[in-house]
Amino acid sequence: MFFQINSYLKFLWKSKNEHAVHSPFVFNLLTKCFYDKKRKPEYLVLENYRKSLLENKNFIEVTDFGAGSKVFKSNRRQISKIASTAGISPKRAQLLFRVTKYFQPNSILEIGTSLGLATSALALGNPNAKVITLEGCPNTGAVAKNQLNDFDCTNVENVISEFESFLIAENLQSKIYDLIYFDGNHSKKATLAYFELLLPTINNDSVWIFDDIHWSPEMEEAWETIKNHPKVKVTIDTFQWGFVFFRYEQEKEHFIIRA
Repeated sequence: MFFQINSYLKFLWKSKNEHAVHSPFVFNLLTKCFYDKKRKPEYLVLENYRKSLLENKNFIEVTDFGAGSKVFKSNRRQISKIASTAGISPKRAQLLFRVTKYFQPNSILEIGTSLGLATSALALGNPNAKVITLEGCPNTGAVAKNQLNDFDCTNVENVISEFESFLIAENLQSKIYDLIYFDGNHSKKATLAYFELLLPTINNDSVWIFDDIHWSPEMEEAWETIKNHPKVKVTIDTFQWGFVFFRYEQEKEHFIIRA
């Protein structure tokens, strides 16, 4: 906890808003998307999706996986408690929706479904997109799948798999993901493994979002490695999320932004 508080204080000291940004691409993203305060009809769907989960008092067996699909923790948890502690916040769900609506990606990958709170934001952001979401726990994934169907998020494909195993098994050389949301394993080793495995799927307009980049010293190290990769051209650090862009025509720039 002390580490995160210290990291946040450093973030506040270094962070800027749109008035200190000279990149037209980033300026437009901030003013037209990040800082868009207009109420959206889809926000009500996101709120009702969350409310439904918070009212669900059923228990499920939650299983987490380590490397090679090895189970390392399993316990019974109440769905409402998972929704209140493990899911994306309402504010972040709205931002994820706006980002998806702004960029209109056709192909979306989410690593870490949980109960589908973020998945619903991705699906609603572009109903015409194909959203593939990965979850390691079959029971959690089943709740998310039912919930997404109940809220007409019909453009989502739920995949139950250990994340790295899925990515290795897929022929990623032949795939393009326009947007990837990384929220599955907050460790340096896993984050960088996913990063390297998915690099063949980028195009000039690909958007990658990494969750909890200041979660721990090793996650900050992973973020620095990602920023310094030669294919990465623009990054935006919003403290909780790190945005990565591969725009070949731009000079390399890093931004620390209050969002």
